[in-house]
Amino acid sequence: MQTSTNIAIGLQLSFRTNFVWLASGALVLLILAASLSAQFSGRQPATVALDVGLSMIRLLLPFVLILTTQDLLSREFDRRYFLNTFSYPHSRRRLLLGRFLASTTLTLGLLILLAGALALLAWTAEKDYAQASPVSLGLPYMITITFIGLDILLLSALATFIAVVASTPSLVLLGTVGFMLIARSFSTIIELLTRSSYVVEDPESYRSGLTLLGYLLPDLGALDVREIALYGKMQFLPADWGWLVVSTLAYVIGLLALATWALNRKRFS
Repeated sequence: MQTSTNIAIGLQLSFRTNFVWLASGALVLLILAASLSAQFSGRQPATVALDVGLSMIRLLLPFVLILTTQDLLSREFDRRYFLNTFSYPHSRRRLLLGRFLASTTLTLGLLILLAGALALLAWTAEKDYAQASPVSLGLPYMITITFIGLDILLLSALATFIAVVASTPSLVLLGTVGFMLIARSFSTIIELLTRSSYVVEDPESYRSGLTLLGYLLPDLGALDVREIALYGKMQFLPADWGWLVVSTLAYVIGLLALATWALNRKRFS
């Protein structure tokens, strides 16, 4: 009951701040990017629009999530609102879980909205021009969006943890974006060094270091499975997709546990 109350409070606070403007801006940017890319594509407008649109979603949603988390948690501590919040009869754990679920629910809801708008744009582009290899807006597209949702869920847990331990709200942005860039790119860099070892002088040392990094960080780059929707071929889905889902959820649980531990030990002056 207390958790649901905290979620409701978090949702109200988000709508009173800047979430509506952030969501509207993200929707407008997505429509513009996907529409323009389809117009400038000569032979496969639907595929190009879907590809660019998915890239925009993966780029915009983390920033919406980070700014929402800053409003719900970082500024709670920065502006000393906790003096009023902690006067209510609920634990710190329930407060943290409620705010996390509120920001995650809003971001995942925006993901569904953007995914629906992008699917409509791609369907319209494909209707106007019959492609040799049509995009798949059925189950493959839903799987693609689900994996993006897992990506967002993990980033939300990370942003929540940083918001608890960081001294300033700006660290939430810097820390989450930095983690996102590394976790989304290191597997691609390893593959590049394997196929094109001439790009650096000592590729083996780079590869070993990045491989070690893979044991510490989740592979968010592997969660980008857009090829199954772009080309309608399920064989592009990673063979270890089940392990990717389990490991991502394990990171989420671990980060939330660390955030709860840090908040319970946090001293407010």
